[in-house]
Amino acid sequence: MGKKHLEYAVMGAQLECQHGTVPSNLVVLPQRTVILKGKLRANIGDCIPLVNVLPFGLCKSPANPAVAAAMGAPQPCMPACSIWIANKKDVLIQGLPPLLEKSKALCPLGAGIITVKKSGQ
Repeated sequence: MGKKHLEYAVMGAQLECQHGTVPSNLVVLPQRTVILKGKLRANIGDCIPLVNVLPFGLCKSPANPAVAAAMGAPQPCMPACSIWIANKKDVLIQGLPPLLEKSKALCPLGAGIITVKKSGQ
């Protein structure tokens, strides 16, 4: 079998949280100057809640204090992540490693894993 080529994430990449009810799309701010196939390329710094990472519908995680307070009932997902991991370190996009389709981020609120499901290319 051939090795799968590396997929760089770009504006509009589809994101998913294991505890969310719907996927979300990555937002890369227009200050980014690196473009791939006509779309802004993401880097690992593109993890700001409600700026780069939009809500995932409802949060079903019992580890989320809001869900626990509501006696386990799903609550609106307020995405939280600090930085993306599993990235390519020998290339930089405006000073930081690029975001890849295999990258992941941890949500400290719900103890969930946020993944890039589709690169957006």
